[in-house]
Amino acid sequence: MFSIGQLAVVSIISHLIFIFITWKVVQTINFDPLVRKGKVTEARVLLLFITIVIGTGVSRFFLEILQWSQDLLYLF
Repeated sequence: MFSIGQLAVVSIISHLIFIFITWKVVQTINFDPLVRKGKVTEARVLLLFITIVIGTGVSRFFLEILQWSQDLLYLF
């Protein structure tokens, strides 16, 4: 079982890794037709926020699965 400090470090690393992976995936999608001329900076900020939301959600999912699998010991 993780201590609070170890869980915090694992959570931070997990979030950063999944945000990075999501950013790489988002970069492969061509959003150019959707962006108005002169609004490139705003579009990049929006993509950054979308990346953070998706990456954090996926990370939380895996962290919860990890926690639930450790809690299964208390079932029996």
